[in-house]
Order: sequence, then structure tokens, then C-alpha cells
Amino acid sequence: MRALLGARARHRWVHLVIGGALLMPYFLVGSVVVGGVAGGAGSFDSFPRALVTFALALPLATVSGLVPIARPLLVFGVRALCGVAPAALADGPARSWDARLRTSAWYTLQVALGGVVSGASLALPPFTVFLIALPVVPGLRHSVYNTGGPLATGWGLALAPAAGIAMLLTLAACSAAAGALLARLAPVLLGPSPADRLAAAEQRAVELAVRNRLARELHDSVGHALSAVTLQASAARRVLDSDPAFVREALAAIEETTRRTVDELDSVLGLLRRDDGDPGAPDLATPGLAALEGLLSRTGLDVAYTLEGDPSRVPELVSREAYRIVQEGLSNALRHGARSPVTLHVAVSERELTMTMENSWSGAAPVVRPGGGRGLRGMAERAALLGGHASAGPDGGVWRLDARLPTGGAR
Repeated sequence: MRALLGARARHRWVHLVIGGALLMPYFLVGSVVVGGVAGGAGSFDSFPRALVTFALALPLATVSGLVPIARPLLVFGVRALCGVAPAALADGPARSWDARLRTSAWYTLQVALGGVVSGASLALPPFTVFLIALPVVPGLRHSVYNTGGPLATGWGLALAPAAGIAMLLTLAACSAAAGALLARLAPVLLGPSPADRLAAAEQRAVELAVRNRLARELHDSVGHALSAVTLQASAARRVLDSDPAFVREALAAIEETTRRTVDELDSVLGLLRRDDGDPGAPDLATPGLAALEGLLSRTGLDVAYTLEGDPSRVPELVSREAYRIVQEGLSNALRHGARSPVTLHVAVSERELTMTMENSWSGAAPVVRPGGGRGLRGMAERAALLGGHASAGPDGGVWRLDARLPTGGAR
């Protein structure tokens, strides 16, 4: 009884009734054609003409199901009423002809089954009530439904209620079977096509690329700022009583670093909150090579910086990524270099930007924070995405960072 009259069966019956309602415009067009051929006779005047009208209506439904926007409308109804897993159904309009044909087949099947179930749902219940009431209401025995035949006999009157109940159960069973058939075929006919799966995979790849870039930006900007602030605060604490001037400079540097970092953090969080449907790469306000001197002055390290070539000739994207690579190298020097002097050499050539950073290294293994170790990998990823190369590691008694980024020629 649950399979015949339960909540899922009732929802699927509603879905079939909606299919029957959708069939009516096509049925009316078919009735006009049948009426013209039959000399004005209506499609409801005889059962054969109704069948012919029904047969003419289905091809019209098939053609209208080829419209791309039909699929999301049909999927919405299936998800709401048929009990099909949402992940098994496709999203968005049907673009390819394969998807359109499958959607059209589904729509034709829905309106065909819906038309039959809807017609039976309108005709059978009144007749069933008549059969159930026939033995106990003598006046019904002289109605148009009881002018002769089995209902005029004694055994016909006795079995009339059972026949009425059997008709209702048969209608419920047919409705449940039709609903189950549509639910089984929904993933096949309304499921994602290979083109849909490819588009979804590409969309997911773009979204992951954006998330990875945002993660790198947060790691590089915030991680570097925290390292610099920690170093400045540690140095200020040691000379708090003996060198107030240095303490004031350190506090000023901390203030400027944190202000800049908060601005960058707001920019990244603003992009994370953005919901404009554009999954493209975010336009982050990342400084470039022209801002390197300001970055070096805020680290609290003794940095010997040399520059060859004109940084304005470097493309903007390469310049931004180079800034982040240098920032990550300085963060490592702050964490593992024991405040040793740092040398940074940047050279801009016709086709390539090279960067070399060195600081002393004691030979001990670097201290890795829990959950850390992403900075050097992110630096290598930045360079690889541009077609370049970046690596960092011990070289004798120094820690050396090398990065080479193609510039694609001077601009």
C-alpha cells in the first residue's frame, strides 16, 4: 500500500498529472486537425478519434522538447516530485543535439503517460463511487450507467463495490508503475551528457585554480607580514630599555606592515565573497617589481639589492608573480636565516627575468611549522604557471633561491 499510495507515489502522480496538463495544448491542436478531416466532428465524440488526436499530439510535443531551455524546466520537476538523486540529473540547457534528443524523448514520454493517467484519474473515480454506492442506493439502479448488462443482475450488484475498489487500486498501480518508469529513465534521458561532464570538469578546474591562487596570495602576503612583524617585535623587546629610538622605528614598521597586510587581506576576502558568476582569475591588487624596495625596507633584514635592466619592461603578470616569489624568499630568510644579511639580485633581459637570493645557512634542518611547507611549493607553482622555474635549497653554507621567469620579449 505504501508503494501504491505513499508520499513518493503521490508526488509522482502529481508529476504525471502535470504531464497530462502539458499535453492539452498539443491535444487541442490535434483535435482541430481531426475535426477538419472528420467534417467538424469533435475528438471527444468517439474513442477512435480521441486516439488519433492523441497520436497527432505526441509529435508536436516531441518537437517542442528539442528547445534547449526545456531540459532545466523538466529537471526541476523531476527533482521536486520524482525522488531522483539531484546529482544524477544535468544542469543547464541542453546544448548538444544528443542532449536535446534525449530531453525530447523524456518530454514525449512524460506527456504520453501523463495524458493516460490524467484521463483515467478524471474518469474512473466518479464511476468507482457509483459502483460502491450502487447496492445501497436504489435510485442509482435506474441511472444511465445501469440500463442493462451485469450491473442489472443480483450478482452484479453484489460485486459492484469490489469492482470499484479494484479499479481504484488498478489506477493507483498504473500510476505508481508509470512514475517508477519515469524515475528510472530520468538519469538516462535527463542526465549529463559527455559534453556536460566535460564542461563541469572544466568549470571545476577553473574554480580550483582560482582557489589555489587565492590561497597562495594569502599565504605569501599574510605569512610574510607575520614573519616580519615577529622579527621586529622580537628585536624591539630586546632593546626596549636601551634604544627607545629603535623601538619607535620597529613599531612604526610593524604598523605599516600590518596596515598593508590588512588591505591585501580585505582585497582577497572581497574576491572570495564575490558572487557574480564569473569564475575567471581574480584581479588582485598585487604590487610588482617597482615595489620591491619598499618591501625590502619593511622586513627588518639587511638586504643588499641589485637590479639590472628596466623593470618596467617586464609584463605586469610576471612582475606581480616575481614580487610574490621575492616575498616568499624573504619570509624564509626571516624564519630560518637568523637575521643574517641577504643578497638579492634581479636581472631583466630581453626574454627572461632572473632572480637570485642568498642568505647564510647553518646547515641545520629548517623548522617546519605544523601545516607549513606550502610556501616553497607555491613559489614553484607560480613560476611553472608562467612557463618558468623556481627552486630553493642549501648551496654550501648559504640558502639559495633561484627563479627564472620568461617575459616574452620587451614591451
